[in-house]
Amino acid sequence: MHDVARRAFAARQPVDPPAAALSDTAADVANALRPPGFGVVAQVDGQIAGSLLVRLDEATGGRIATLRRVGVLPEYRRLGVADAMVRATLRGLADAGVSRARLLARAELPSTIQWWRVRGFMTDHAVPARDRERLGDGYVMSAFLPTPLVAATAGRMHELGVALAHRLQAGDVIIASGQLGAGKTVLAQGIGDGLGVRGPVISPTFVLSRLHRGTGLGLVHVDAYRLGSAAELEDIDAGAGLGDAVTYIEWGAGLAEGLSDERLEAHIEVDEQGARTVYFSPVGRRWRQFDWDDLARDYQEVAHV
Repeated sequence: MHDVARRAFAARQPVDPPAAALSDTAADVANALRPPGFGVVAQVDGQIAGSLLVRLDEATGGRIATLRRVGVLPEYRRLGVADAMVRATLRGLADAGVSRARLLARAELPSTIQWWRVRGFMTDHAVPARDRERLGDGYVMSAFLPTPLVAATAGRMHELGVALAHRLQAGDVIIASGQLGAGKTVLAQGIGDGLGVRGPVISPTFVLSRLHRGTGLGLVHVDAYRLGSAAELEDIDAGAGLGDAVTYIEWGAGLAEGLSDERLEAHIEVDEQGARTVYFSPVGRRWRQFDWDDLARDYQEVAHV
């Protein structure tokens, strides 16, 4: 991990003072890996491609985690390694009961700040003056971690969609991801039923986008599986219904984030027994203020009816 961080940060734009990762020793990294710290490594074809360090804040009982030394080797850049590594780390932290993650972003690297914003991190405040000589100018950024809800069956996934639909507003954007057959379309069907749209909600794989209307909010249902770029998503006018409808985009991760700075990302993981866990990641103030406990209670009560 020491070598990965050193090589990754050496390939970046120079900053003053230099990135602390460049002066770390192997002993520094080993010390950072001791509890309450640990590391995450990303591999591509069995080769280490990236890594990051995590430290749990003991003062908050481990409810807040700090991410450090997030780096990808130069030869593996532009492959989505950093995105996959960070998102998997945040889901793992959420499973462990951590509620928030934070990091330091250097002011001299606006593209890096924007990269973290796309992943739901918001600028909290400037680096405290006492730390600027050591860290340089920058910002503390933080994100609420995903809320995991388990859907053991397809029926429960549908019920989760219905419960979520009752809390949606015009203009909401939901980006759904997960392996083939994970339940993205079933979740969309539940949302459609909860919104009261007319007609069946089926995967729009070949037409790419369907607009479902009903007595209340409409549902724009998009399947981005066959699309190769965000530009292609714009070409099908996926945002046309944003004003008076909810937009739900399957396979939209990495393509649809530009549609809205206020969005909900739903990633579905399937375990060995076939049970699904939906990780809801809030992006923007609308979703940061969302009452996830209320949704969870409503969803669990349905199971006992």
